[in-house]
Amino acid sequence: MFDRNQLIDFLQAELQTDRIKDYCPNGLQVEGKQYIKKIVTGVTASQALIDAAISAKADAILVHHGYFWKGEAVEITGMKKRRLQSLLQHDINLLAYHLPLDVHPTLGNNAQLGKLMQLQNIMPLPVLEPKGIVMQGNFATEQTASQVQLQLEQLLQRKVLLHQGGNSKITKVAWCTGGGQGYIEQAVTAGAQLFITGEVSEQTIHVSRELGIHFIAAGHHATERYGIKALGEYVAKHFAVEVEFIDIDNPA
Repeated sequence: MFDRNQLIDFLQAELQTDRIKDYCPNGLQVEGKQYIKKIVTGVTASQALIDAAISAKADAILVHHGYFWKGEAVEITGMKKRRLQSLLQHDINLLAYHLPLDVHPTLGNNAQLGKLMQLQNIMPLPVLEPKGIVMQGNFATEQTASQVQLQLEQLLQRKVLLHQGGNSKITKVAWCTGGGQGYIEQAVTAGAQLFITGEVSEQTIHVSRELGIHFIAAGHHATERYGIKALGEYVAKHFAVEVEFIDIDNPA
């Protein structure tokens, strides 16, 4: 058991939340119990994850996608009301870390996906802010686009969308987990033969064709499971607290 504020301070320092401008508040979003015995981690603070955390008798939920996004309606009604009511009735803390978790150099979504794929020479793409929002790395040996597709499908346990933007073999990769398809041109500028992200837009395929870069959309949820899981495991080691990762299936 430890104090909630210890966790907040620890995560704020580790993820350097004050240095990153984001679209939502990072840190404690809903206050619950002061003392924490068990934490549930997950990608998104959906009703399904909240219900699972209640069943697991969690005192805190730690997620990548939380609430109170810029531009969303401020009224507490409908789905938002039900989610908040569940948290408040069971006195569960909700902590969320969006961009700070995407870009963390070791625990982040991008870093963890690169580690999962066993890429080498992993580093942030230069110029882009926040640093680490797009990463680059190399395969140990040259790969075809189809080989990378198969590897990702085996690692992520889901089908991925591949568009082959030519016939080039792949050594250098750039990637941004989640909804990062808009960074494909920066990947081309960096010299990558393949760009991997979670989602695809209609124009992404045209860019892939016309600029000759292979493109893979591997799923927003699927590519962002690993950062929050790694963060939870890191917290568990530091505080000797029980942490359980719960994966709520999402095909998007």
